[in-house]
Amino acid sequence: MREFIGESLIDGVLTVTLQRADKKNAITQSMYSALAAATERARLDDAVRVVLFRGEGDSFSAGNDIADFIAIGQSGGGQVTDAPVFRFLKGLADLDKPVVAAVRGRAVGIGLTLLLHCDLVVVAEDALLSAPFVNLALAPEAASSILLPMTMGHQRAFEIFALGEPIDGRTALAWGLANRAVPAGEVEGVAAELAAKLAARAPNSLKKTKRLMRDAEALWAHMQREGQAFGSQLSSPEAMEAFMAFSQKRAPDFSKIG
Repeated sequence: MREFIGESLIDGVLTVTLQRADKKNAITQSMYSALAAATERARLDDAVRVVLFRGEGDSFSAGNDIADFIAIGQSGGGQVTDAPVFRFLKGLADLDKPVVAAVRGRAVGIGLTLLLHCDLVVVAEDALLSAPFVNLALAPEAASSILLPMTMGHQRAFEIFALGEPIDGRTALAWGLANRAVPAGEVEGVAAELAAKLAARAPNSLKKTKRLMRDAEALWAHMQREGQAFGSQLSSPEAMEAFMAFSQKRAPDFSKIG
């Protein structure tokens, strides 16, 4: 186990667990480094046939750690595509093995956009999924600006991005973001069952099928375009106001920002 990231390989299923339950599994840069390493292991290790993402505690992930955002923003942002999060995103784009997600509680930001790179998604009926990038004066990531509209249509995707309001698990199923919506207590079991079924299938056939269904190079190219937009926003006055408002538990005031 690396810091706050657990890995377990059983019967061909590599279970990757976010283990920062006291922070709703908010993801730090060091956690992204560990996730990038786990994803690379999954791609290269023939013993791994399926990857299963899950979160410890009552939430899948609260998204990126805001303290990290504030620190990066105050330092000027730098080349955001060099950050560990983008090594993880490239690993997701390149991964040609099946990926399953088990989602309970909150799935915020990357907690939602990660699901767009999963092949089977099981959500709790009462899970709450959101992508509040605009609320934080940022831009979408993980190629979500093309994958989310492809999944549910422009209007629904724009609502999720622009308003940042959560949708529940039943809505996620109806809008095409999930394969199953089940009671929260059944999520882990259903996801594990689906992962085991995939692990029993012909591995090379599955890999070729996934490669044909996804354009890894195009996804990575779009992730880099998003990274430029994200990076320019990260050190902007808008983002600094949004981060401070979040920390101070108040509504941001963008009225004086042109």
